[in-house]
Amino acid sequence: MPGRVVLREPLSARSPAAPAVAQGRARPAPPRASAAAGGRGGAVPGTRRPPEMEPVGGGSIPGAPPLPAGMEPAAPGDAIRTLNTLQTNASFLEQVKRERGDPQAQLEAMRGFLERSGLKVEDLDQLNIIHVTGTKGKGSACAFTECILRGYGLKTGFYSSPHLVQVRERIRINGQPISRELFSKYFWLVYNRLEETKDPAHGSMPAYFRFLTIMAFHVFLQEKVDLAVVEVGIGGAYDCTNIIRAPVVCGVSSLGIDHTSILGDTMEKIAWQKGGIFKPGVPAFTVAQPERPLEVLRDRAQERECPLYLCPELDDFEDHDALELGLAGSHQRCNAALALQLARTWLQRRGCQGLGELKKMPPSTKLAGRPVPLAPAFQPTDAMIQGLRDTEWLGRTQVLPHGPVTWYLDGAHTTSSIQACVQWFRQAALGQDKPHNGSEVRVLLFNATGDRDTAALLKLLLPCHFDYAVFCPNFTQATSVPSNADQQNFNVTVENALTRCLQNQQTWTRLLEEKGGQDPWLPAPLRVGGLLQPAPSRGTLLLVPPAPRPLNSPSLVFPCLAQALRWVAQGRDPHLAAPMGAHPHPAASSGAVLLREAAAVRVLVTGSLHLVGGALRLLDPALSQ
Repeated sequence: MPGRVVLREPLSARSPAAPAVAQGRARPAPPRASAAAGGRGGAVPGTRRPPEMEPVGGGSIPGAPPLPAGMEPAAPGDAIRTLNTLQTNASFLEQVKRERGDPQAQLEAMRGFLERSGLKVEDLDQLNIIHVTGTKGKGSACAFTECILRGYGLKTGFYSSPHLVQVRERIRINGQPISRELFSKYFWLVYNRLEETKDPAHGSMPAYFRFLTIMAFHVFLQEKVDLAVVEVGIGGAYDCTNIIRAPVVCGVSSLGIDHTSILGDTMEKIAWQKGGIFKPGVPAFTVAQPERPLEVLRDRAQERECPLYLCPELDDFEDHDALELGLAGSHQRCNAALALQLARTWLQRRGCQGLGELKKMPPSTKLAGRPVPLAPAFQPTDAMIQGLRDTEWLGRTQVLPHGPVTWYLDGAHTTSSIQACVQWFRQAALGQDKPHNGSEVRVLLFNATGDRDTAALLKLLLPCHFDYAVFCPNFTQATSVPSNADQQNFNVTVENALTRCLQNQQTWTRLLEEKGGQDPWLPAPLRVGGLLQPAPSRGTLLLVPPAPRPLNSPSLVFPCLAQALRWVAQGRDPHLAAPMGAHPHPAASSGAVLLREAAAVRVLVTGSLHLVGGALRLLDPALSQ
C-alpha cells in the first residue's frame, strides 16, 4: 500500500526488555517493544511556577484523609481523588516562591521517584520516544505526529498536558485516552509502590505532574507501545520529562514569551531552556524562529553535539494541491511541517522504507541564510497526508455549533497564540453568512491565569468587535468542592480567581474606552427606550448598558463557568439549562433579551486551556463519560 512502511526487522527484535508488573512491583520480563512518556519538572533558580501549572514539591492537602493501609479502591474516581491529594495547595506554593528550588536537584529527585516506582532511568534509554518542546503549538505538533505514525500501523503512546476534561486524556494509546480501568490499575500500582518505599530519607510522594509522568512510563512499557510522543511540560532543560536520555528525535515548535517567572523574561532565555532537551547525536528540528532565539538554539545544539535542522515551510511539501489539515487555522501549518519531519525521521531511524522522495527545489526565500541548516522537503506519503487530515486535538481552534449558538474554543494564552486565535476566529466566525435580519451577537468568554499580561492579551481581542465580554474563573461550578474530581485544582483559591476576573473586567473597560475614541468600528450604539439597537455602521449589535458614560464596558463577571455559559446561551443550547436568578449588572437583563432574540450568537472561549476544558465538559457531556 502506498505510504506504508516496510520494517527491516520487527520492532520486538530491537526493543529493550520492558519491566513486567506483579503484586504492585516491577520485575524483568521477556524482551518486547516498549516506549515511555514524561511530564513536567523543575524551575530555574530564582524563579517560580505559576499556581495554575503543576506544583514543584510533594505534599498532600492539609486535612485530606489518608488512604487506609492496605486498601486499594477499585473505583477510578478514588484513584483520581487520591491523585488530587498530590497537588500542592496554594499556601504551600507561596512558600515555594520564597524558597526557590534547585532545578538540578529537582531532576535528581525525579530520578529517585522513578527508581522507587520500580524503574531506572537506564530502562528508558532505548525507548522509541519523540520529545517535543516549544512555547506554542507543541501539543498540536505532537498530535499531528502521533496521528501520522498511527497510520503506519504502529501502536502509539502520547503523553501531553494539561488535560481538558478528564485526567486520562494525558496518557493516550492509539490516540485514545486510556480507559478508567487502566488508569486505576496503573495509578494504584505506582502509588502503592511509592508508599511502600517511604522512609525518613525518602519520605515524600512526587507531586501531581511528576506522579503522572512516572505513571505514563509504566503504562507505555506494560501496554507495549511501539513509540511514545512526549510533550514537554514547561521549558525543557529542567522539565521532569528531561530524564529521558535517548529519544529517537526531538522537536521545537514556535517560541514565544510565556512562564517568564520560570523560564526567563526574554526569548533568548526561553530558547536556552527549550534547547535543554537536545541530546548528543539525536537529530532535532525546529520551525522558523526569530533570529536571536534561533542562534541560541543553534549554540545549545552545538554544545550538546546535537544535529539541529530548520523545517521547510509546509508550502515546500505541497505540489499542486494544498495539504488538508485536521486542525484549523493558518498557524497550524508550521506545526504540521514539524510533524512531517519528526515522523519521517522517526521512521527512517527505526529502519523503515518507502518514506517519500526528497524534493530538489529552492528553499523558501525567507528561510534562506539562517544560522541553522534547512532540512530537505520531501514528498509526503499517503499515510502522512491522511494523518495530517485525520488529526484531532480538542480545545484548539474547535467549533461546536449548537443551534443558534456557536461556540469557538481555543486555549490560546500567549500574545502570539492569541493573535493566531483572532485570525482564525475572524475567518471562521465573522466570515459566516450574516443572519437575514442582521441580529448577530458576538460574545467573548475569557480568563487568564498565572503571570500572563492580561492587558496585552485582551488588547489583541478588540478587533473582533465583541458585543459582550464575559469573565469567570475556570471552575465549572460555584462550589467549594467541585463535582468533577478530574478538574479539581487546589492551587488556586476562589477569592484569588474572582479577584483576577474583576481585574480583567476593569482592564477590558479601560481598553474599550481608549479604543472607542479612535476606532470607527466601535461606534456608540443607538439607544431607544433604554434598549440597545443595531449600530447602523456595522449591522450587528454592540451591547452597552444604560450608563452616564457613552462607552461603559459591556462586560460581566460570573462566579463560575456554568453560570456564564447559561447566561450566554439563554436556554437556546440543548446542553445547557436556562439561567437561574438575575445578574445584578443592568447589562445582564437587557443583554439577555437580545441573546434570546438574536438569530445567531457566536461565542469565543479563550485565554486559558483550563477555561476551555471546563467549557467543553459542560458543552459536550460525552467527553466526561
